[in-house]
Amino acid sequence: MTNLLSRRCFLGMTAAVVTSAGLQSRFSSAQTVAEQSATPFPSEIYKARIVGTPTDEICEKWKSAGFAGMEVSNWDVSPANARKSRQLVEKYDLRIHSVMRGWANFNDPAKYKADIESVKTALRAASAYGADAILLVPCRIGGMKMPEAWDFDIDFNPETLKVKTVAEGNNSLYADYIAAQNLATESSIRAIESLIPVAAQEGVRIAIENVWNNLWCTPKFFAAFCKYFNLPWVGCYFDLGNHTKYSRCEEWLKELGNSIVKLHIKGFKVNEVKGKLGGGPGDWVNIDQATIDWKSVRKTLSNIRYNGWMSIEENGYNDAEYSKILDKIIAGE
Repeated sequence: MTNLLSRRCFLGMTAAVVTSAGLQSRFSSAQTVAEQSATPFPSEIYKARIVGTPTDEICEKWKSAGFAGMEVSNWDVSPANARKSRQLVEKYDLRIHSVMRGWANFNDPAKYKADIESVKTALRAASAYGADAILLVPCRIGGMKMPEAWDFDIDFNPETLKVKTVAEGNNSLYADYIAAQNLATESSIRAIESLIPVAAQEGVRIAIENVWNNLWCTPKFFAAFCKYFNLPWVGCYFDLGNHTKYSRCEEWLKELGNSIVKLHIKGFKVNEVKGKLGGGPGDWVNIDQATIDWKSVRKTLSNIRYNGWMSIEENGYNDAEYSKILDKIIAGE
């Protein structure tokens, strides 16, 4: 417990090097977007798409379709080049709100140091882009026996996040998976804690995403992991679609609550048996074909007071069609 408190104190002092004014400016910048959603909800959501590197053509198209900004996946870029992209995007009254760093390998000792440095590069690029967050998937595991998506029932220590069991009944079948889960959690915590000083210096949040990487597979466990750091520099990048094979979208949102920094949206069709998950994990579909109650999701987002960005992560329709679909979801229709 003493070591835990010491670590918390150190990280708290590190975060304090950024002024409260700068913190507020970064995190409330979405509120200054000109094209705000006119809805009956107290929370505002802003539409975005994902691109590698922005161009004039893309900016013109997305601005015309009604999008307010974008997330960029080109994280390995110098601050000077990132600033050039920011200037181009802002010329169209749009905003780069996030940078997709994506997969890391913090549970692989051979790749750990290189991936730490790459995330630092992404944080510095994000700051130059004018973004207030990076998307980070800490690591992945697999290749061993693990529960089916609908059978996960994870018992973990809320202080250390160490997993005891992952399903009801005999867990000896899952011993390798439990060991891999605990190693991934421990190494991810160590990596993220080492990155927090850079995040604080750059004024950019580390937003953790879970992408079928076989880790933190229940709402309560993933929420505990995202909230473990107890600092504004670390939160959750939640994908509305990614985790419906494990639990309904609203359950994830309620557990994650105010730790959610950003949202992705895509469609997923869950195979259901007698109203419960089953019969296989399901299939990717377009947003408007998903077995997700978007009206209920929008209400839940309002209840947890989510204010921020929603980026489409699929390509089944054109820009104008996606803009209209998101308008309906945001309006709760």
